[in-house]
Amino acid sequence: MVRKRVLSGVQPTGAIHLGNWLGAIRNWVELQENHETYVCVVDLHAITVPHDPKQLAENTLRTAALYIACGMDPAKSTIFIQSQISAHSELCWLLNCLTPMNWMERMIQFKEKSIKQGDNVSIGLFDYPVLMAADILLYNADLVPVGEDQKQHLELARDIAQQRINSKFSSNGEPIIKVPKPLILKEGAKIMSLTEGNKKMSKSDPNDNSRITLLDSPELITKKIKRAKTDTTIGLEFNNPKRPEADNLLSLYSILSGLGREVVGKDCAEMGWGTFKPLLAEATISALKPIQTQYNELINDRGELDRILLEGRANAEEVAQKTLSRLQLALGLLRKN
Repeated sequence: MVRKRVLSGVQPTGAIHLGNWLGAIRNWVELQENHETYVCVVDLHAITVPHDPKQLAENTLRTAALYIACGMDPAKSTIFIQSQISAHSELCWLLNCLTPMNWMERMIQFKEKSIKQGDNVSIGLFDYPVLMAADILLYNADLVPVGEDQKQHLELARDIAQQRINSKFSSNGEPIIKVPKPLILKEGAKIMSLTEGNKKMSKSDPNDNSRITLLDSPELITKKIKRAKTDTTIGLEFNNPKRPEADNLLSLYSILSGLGREVVGKDCAEMGWGTFKPLLAEATISALKPIQTQYNELINDRGELDRILLEGRANAEEVAQKTLSRLQLALGLLRKN
């Protein structure tokens, strides 16, 4: 049986946190067992906003190392860096020439992000969804794992592939570009901020105490959890809309401890915050220890990390160039001799 191909990626902006791991990367680790999995560090997306070049380079390597430390197996998955495959930029330009402006003007995330940047907003930020479409379509992905905030971007990629490429330029009825489908995973862990239980944990939150990163030290993890927002009620519970922080921290504990929601719900039903928070800190430190150990081994052995990324680049390049060439030919662009 031919395995379906899956594509995913994370921006190297800021440190990967519990929300990224539990809500996305952990699912990729499971998918690689039965799918042909491509995961990239999308550093081209990171330069759509002001950035520090030196920090970007460091974060790119750190993100790739963390993919592997979290369980992405280079023997089962293709792990690569987006900017090292020139076809991403080339396909983005071709798609720009095929995508109607009014489709882009409907994109919600640009409106939200541009408000923060004011007059400094770049064309790249406006064009971000087209670059994302290029990422997806280059690798003939069958499936793309999407969260609520990415559904609109995947729909754009699907519309470009079907309405602007296949329906207009296919000469024999065969699709030029594969139209990917969304992969709706089993209900994932939606990890909320430690400082605001109704707000998703985010790299961009200016408050460092709002998130626990995968590389936080045991002392820092303990400190952040101690400062996490709580309420005055004794006893923790799930699914009480009036107690979002209790639901979030209890959910974290159920996952990181491995005990599950049913056991944790019973054990903590009458527990005070002073007793619970040290348990959560201990479970978090324990869960992250193997990731941090493998990460440190990789980041201190650049030869091995470079070897993995070079192999991933070669695999990704082969697939990407074939897709790019098909579209160039369909659009009437002369092939290289």
